[in-house]
Amino acid sequence: MITKKTPEEIVVLKEAGHLLAKILREIAKEAVPGVTTLALDDRAMELAEEYGVEPVLLGYHPTFAEYPYPAAVCISVNNCVQHGIPSEEVILKEGDTVNIDMSIGYQGMIVDSGITVGVGDISPEAKKLLAVTQEALAHGVKAAKPGGHIGDISAAIQQFVESHGFSVVEVLCGHGVGYAVHEEPTIPNFGRAGTGPKIEVGHVYAIEPIVNIGKPDVYFDDEGDGYSVYTKDGSWSAHFEHTVAITEKGPLILTK
Repeated sequence: MITKKTPEEIVVLKEAGHLLAKILREIAKEAVPGVTTLALDDRAMELAEEYGVEPVLLGYHPTFAEYPYPAAVCISVNNCVQHGIPSEEVILKEGDTVNIDMSIGYQGMIVDSGITVGVGDISPEAKKLLAVTQEALAHGVKAAKPGGHIGDISAAIQQFVESHGFSVVEVLCGHGVGYAVHEEPTIPNFGRAGTGPKIEVGHVYAIEPIVNIGKPDVYFDDEGDGYSVYTKDGSWSAHFEHTVAITEKGPLILTK
């Protein structure tokens, strides 16, 4: 069932979103050559305590995993599409791209957001990947109009991404959020406008285009850490995510 949040709850979600945006910006500043992804997770934990929020991914146990997620953030580098577990062994180097994805709890509500940043000087192709993915998110948010359909969001993202020669990952998607990390509806990054559940005032969505330079095919590291997802062709991937509330005036980004 798709839940609706009250105006009062959306105010709390907006406060939470502002805090999460600050945390992500602070973590991104630490993403420099020579830093481990575990150090970024340590920083996330420090910031969560400083801002009085709960890092709800820590200990979160999705149905596909054998064990709960062991970190505060998902940190995915280069061809790691999503769900990368922070590690002492993954050391950032000049030219990498790194995705930082975090969910926090605040006053009983949950928001979810993610950014992808370059480490030092990155290639023109990587710059284009980040720019296209971020703009695809803007197109998806703009399409989230009350009275429309989830497919409107999906189609807007897919059309923009493919018009720039990239592909969207089809097996991972956005979702509802607010009372839990993952709620209905699922929000694919591909599809047909006018299809899917209706978009209604009070809905809160995590909209998150996941874009590959190469083909959309990915694989899950079931024999490794059990969480990380990688591109099959080794091409690089990017991800940007906002929590968005649907209001009578249209979509409202909560994680600015």
